[in-house]
Amino acid sequence: MYVYLGRETCGNLAAAEAREWLVTNGTGSYASGTVAGLLTRCYHGLLVAALKPPLGRTILLTKLDEIARYEDRLYPLSTNRWQDGTIDPEGYRAIERFHLEGTTPVWSFAVADAWLQKRIWMPPGVNTTYIRYNLHRATLPLTLKIKALVNYRDFHGRTRKDCEMTIATVDRGVRVTALPGAVPFYVLSDRGEFSPANDWYYGYELAAERDRGLCDLDDNLHAVTFNIALQPGEAIAIVASTEPNPDLDSTAAWELRQNYEEQLLESSKRKMGRGGDGERGRQEQPALVETRELASRSTQVEGQDNSDRKWIDQLILAADQFIVNRSLPDNPDGKTIIAGYHWFTDWGRDTMISLPGLTLATGRPEIARSILRTFAKYVSQGMLPNQFPDDGTPPADSEYNTVDATLWYFEAIRAYYDSTGDDPLLDELFPVLAEIVDWHRRGTRYNIHLDPSDGLIYAGQEGVQLTWMDGKVYDWVVTPRIGKPVEINALWYNALRIMAKFARQLRQPDREYEAMAESTLKGFDRFWNPNLGYCFDVIDTPAGDDASLRPNQIFAVSLPQSPLTSTQQRSIVEVCGRSLLTPYGLRSLSPDDPQYRGEYQGDSLHRDGAYHQGTVWGWLIRPFILAHLRVFNDIVQARQLLEPMSHHLLNAGLGTISEIFDGNAPMKPKGCIAQAWSVAEVLRAWLATED
Repeated sequence: MYVYLGRETCGNLAAAEAREWLVTNGTGSYASGTVAGLLTRCYHGLLVAALKPPLGRTILLTKLDEIARYEDRLYPLSTNRWQDGTIDPEGYRAIERFHLEGTTPVWSFAVADAWLQKRIWMPPGVNTTYIRYNLHRATLPLTLKIKALVNYRDFHGRTRKDCEMTIATVDRGVRVTALPGAVPFYVLSDRGEFSPANDWYYGYELAAERDRGLCDLDDNLHAVTFNIALQPGEAIAIVASTEPNPDLDSTAAWELRQNYEEQLLESSKRKMGRGGDGERGRQEQPALVETRELASRSTQVEGQDNSDRKWIDQLILAADQFIVNRSLPDNPDGKTIIAGYHWFTDWGRDTMISLPGLTLATGRPEIARSILRTFAKYVSQGMLPNQFPDDGTPPADSEYNTVDATLWYFEAIRAYYDSTGDDPLLDELFPVLAEIVDWHRRGTRYNIHLDPSDGLIYAGQEGVQLTWMDGKVYDWVVTPRIGKPVEINALWYNALRIMAKFARQLRQPDREYEAMAESTLKGFDRFWNPNLGYCFDVIDTPAGDDASLRPNQIFAVSLPQSPLTSTQQRSIVEVCGRSLLTPYGLRSLSPDDPQYRGEYQGDSLHRDGAYHQGTVWGWLIRPFILAHLRVFNDIVQARQLLEPMSHHLLNAGLGTISEIFDGNAPMKPKGCIAQAWSVAEVLRAWLATED
C-alpha cells in the first residue's frame, strides 16, 4: 500500500477534491472521480464506457449518492457541489481514510462505531464497474440507501436539459436506454431492494472545468434507488455494465482483479531482475559500477530501505492503464496506447516515446511488438500518423502532422530489439525504416526534407505544428519552430546510426547510412552557440536562428547516439539544470525569456499559450537524468532527481503521474492527471539508476 491518505486530507475538502483516482479495463473505458466523492470534471464517472473501443467514451453511470442509517441516525457518505456553490451533502467528513489497493480506490467511512469500506474496480476487458461496500465492524445492523445518477453523453460534453431516458425494471435493478439506437446499460445490485426512478438533478458544479475556463455545469438523472440492510461482516455490490447479464459475484470479480495485477507485478519484477530494457547495461563503465557500490553503501548508512520499491510497483500498475485494445481487420487483438486520462486518445508521438517504458520495462515485449507492427501498416510517405481519427477510420493527410513521431519510431524499435533480440521483427520492419529514410531524403509532407548542404532535416510550413511543442489555439501556432529543430536533428542522427547498426545485423546493404550520419554529425555543429554555451533551439527559421533556451537540446545528450562533444554535453546539462530543471521535470522555456509563462491556467487561449512557454513536462525528467549520468556518472545524484516524483504519486492523480506542472513554485500539477509518457519515462529513469 503506497498511496494512503488519512483524515487530515480526506476531511479537508480542498485537499480531497484535488486528489483523483482512476481505474481502467484495457478497452479505453474507465472510472474516475475524486477522493472527496464530488464531481469536479465532465470526465468523472463510475462507468465511462468506450462504446467503439478505444473510442466513443460515454458517461453512463455518473455517481452514487449514499446515505447510511445507523441506530436511527443518518450519515451522508456522498458529496455534491451545486451551481450556487453549496456543498450538500458533506459526506467527505465521514471518510476516515483513503488508500489504493493496487489501482483500486478504497474508502473507509467512520459511522459512529461502525466501519464501512467501499471499493471501485473494473474487470479486464469488460465494460463493467463494481462498487462494493463491506461492513467490517458494527454493533448494530447498518442500512444503506444508494441513489444511482446516470447520463448518456460524450465524455467531453455536458447535459444541460431534460432528455427522455427510458428506465426499465429488470432482475436486480434497471436497464437504462437513453434514446433510440443508444447502447442500453444496466445498474444492478447483488442483493437488497430497489425502486426505479426518473428524476433529473440539475446544476452539478464542475470546479475543475470552471478553472479551465469551460462550461462548469452538468445535469444527471436519478435512475434507481437501492436499499440494503447490512449485518456486521456482510457486503453489497452495485454493478454497472453494458452487458445484459454481468456477473454479480463481486467476490469472484475482486479476485480476478487482484490476480491480474499480481501477475503484472510478477512479470515486471522478472524483467527488472534481468536489467530492464538494458539501457544502462550497454553503456556500463567501471567508474559507474564503483559509483553504484558507493551509492548502495551510502544508502545503507543512512538507514534507508534500499529494497523499498513500492512506488515503482504502483507505477507499473499505472503503466498498464494506458495499454488498451484497438481491433484492426487483420489484427483483432491489436493494442495501442492511450496518451493520457482523461481526455486523450492514442497519439503516434506519445506512443513511440512511451512504448519502451510501458511495455519493455514492465516485462511485456509482446505488446510492444504488436504496436510496432501495427504502426508500420500506417506509415505513409515516410511518416507515422500523429493521431487516429475518433471514428476509427484510417488517418487522413491532416493526421500526419508530426515530424518527430516517425523518428521516435526508430528509437522505440531500437529499444525493443536491444531488449529482445527479435531478428524476425527487425527483418520485417527494416524495409519500412529504409523507406522512411528515403522519403526524408527526397522530401515528404509539410516541407519535411533533408538539406543536402548540411545533412540536417528541415520541417515546417505556416499554420502547422509538427514537433512535440504543438500548442495551437485556433489558427495561432504558439511555437511554430519552422526550420531545423535541434531535437529533430538529434533524433535523425540517432536514427541513421540505428539504421547502420540494423543493416549490419541483418547483413543488409548499408545504403550510405554511415555516410549520411557523418554528414549530419558535421552539420549538427551549426546548432552550437559558443557565446551562450548551449544549442540554438531552431536554426534557419524565417526569422533566423532561435536562441531560446528550451529543453529540446537535452535529447542531443541523452539519446544513445549523441552528435555533441563531451564538453558541449556537459555545458548543456549544466545550463539546463540551472534554468530549466524542477523537481518534476524540465521547464519548456527559461524563466529569463520574455515569453515565459509560469502558470498554466485559464481558458484555452491562456492555457495553450503557456503549454510550451514555461510549463514543466514530467516526461522530460528521464532525458535529463540520462544526460546527467552521461556527463557526471553519478548514480546518487541521478536517483535524487527522481525522489520528488515518488511523492507526487500522493497528489493529483493518485498512484500515477501528471502530464504537466506549473513552471512557478509550488509547481502545481496540471493537465491530464495520468499521462503515458510521464509514467513510462519515470519508470525508465528509475531503471537507468537501478540496473
